[in-house]
Amino acid sequence: MTTSKEKGRNQGNGHLAMNTLPIVSQQEWEAAHKQLLAKEKALTHSRDALAAERRRMPWLAVDKKYEFDGPKGKVSLLELFEGRRQLVLYRAFYEPGVFGWPDHACRGCSLGADQVAHLAHLNARDTTLAYASRAPQKDIERLKARMGWNMPWYTITDSFDKDFGVDQWHGHNVFFLDGDKVFRTYFVNSRGDEAMGTTWSYLDITPLGRQETWEDSPEGYPQTQPYKWWNWHDNYQAEAAPDPKWTDIITDPQEAARKRNAEAKA
Repeated sequence: MTTSKEKGRNQGNGHLAMNTLPIVSQQEWEAAHKQLLAKEKALTHSRDALAAERRRMPWLAVDKKYEFDGPKGKVSLLELFEGRRQLVLYRAFYEPGVFGWPDHACRGCSLGADQVAHLAHLNARDTTLAYASRAPQKDIERLKARMGWNMPWYTITDSFDKDFGVDQWHGHNVFFLDGDKVFRTYFVNSRGDEAMGTTWSYLDITPLGRQETWEDSPEGYPQTQPYKWWNWHDNYQAEAAPDPKWTDIITDPQEAARKRNAEAKA
């Protein structure tokens, strides 16, 4: 005999039965959405203010020399920047003793790696993203090929993980390169890592931020007009030669809509 509780668990599709929320009119729904949207916008403004405060954190000089193994041999921490001024270095757990070894990295670190945006957009803002683990390069390259990951991934060979708080746990360390001097500017781990993956989330933890004019940054920091630097990920190195018939929906949405409608009617 099937109990009412068991019936609740099986609604013909294997889904758990649940009580839905009130079903309302279009007007009531829009009013509820508007009320929540106000709170969401306040949260966005608060997040922007926090990022502005983060850009004003003091820096810590990194005087110790660190060495990693890379695809082409030994490299220093300075070389991990790849000629850019900012480096976001994530310590991922992929090494003997980690669940999944040697076929997989840590499930949480792997979930994060699957969310990494195209690196060309970060590179366009003078920022490099890299991963580091204690696995040998041959294992890292095999893992990257299997999982379809493209970020630079280095092998830790010294006390870097212990010195920067990622020997027993994952985390993102942020560094800035001034000439030949490296500075640690920020660190985030635990649930803070959940937000990482988008171009914006990475830039928001760097000392230079998104580098757009609307941001509250210290005087003298590089900034350009918002949207103008955005590009296709395969076109940052190309000469800008836009077709005159194109109108950017971001910078001129009304004109873009007019042209789309005109072309649709043609």
